[in-house]
Amino acid sequence: MIYLDLFLGFLKVGCFSFGGAYGAIPLIRDVVLNYGWLTDEQLTSMIAVSESTPGPIMVNLATYVGSTQAGICGAILATFAVIFPAFVIILLITALLRSMLHHPYIKAVLGGLKPCMIGIILATGLYMTVDHCLIGKKLDMLAAGITIALAAIMISYKKHFKKKLSPILLIILSGIAGILVYGI
Repeated sequence: MIYLDLFLGFLKVGCFSFGGAYGAIPLIRDVVLNYGWLTDEQLTSMIAVSESTPGPIMVNLATYVGSTQAGICGAILATFAVIFPAFVIILLITALLRSMLHHPYIKAVLGGLKPCMIGIILATGLYMTVDHCLIGKKLDMLAAGITIALAAIMISYKKHFKKKLSPILLIILSGIAGILVYGI
């Protein structure tokens, strides 16, 4: 039964996650919490780990959840389920819809999906920021301070150097800040 649950849960994620991994986080969250595979705190930790390891977040999360729930077979099955829909869709788009991508209605649909994905990604980011800066109903000043400091570093870097701060450097800075604030 766990194999079927893993397959169907991550197939759902693969089928309905438009906009990439960040757009899929709310759907992944819904699936893993509904099945009870991870707690909200574990999911957030795994998102951070998946973000800092090579590979797409969805694949990393599916592999992790599959392995924790059903071993190596579960990891393979969950990973397959999450990538299979995108594989099929890309094949179909490449083979059948190449000429239709210039059609005004197709352009309109794709144009409408862009702001939707931006909203989903922004809402997820805000939810995760607020959720981890609050302990119960009380503000965690250390977490809020780290968040504000990292945002200030990112903004000032862009203003000073006229380019975006590397996500790798931002992850390293976040890790160092976490060690300094919470580890020492």
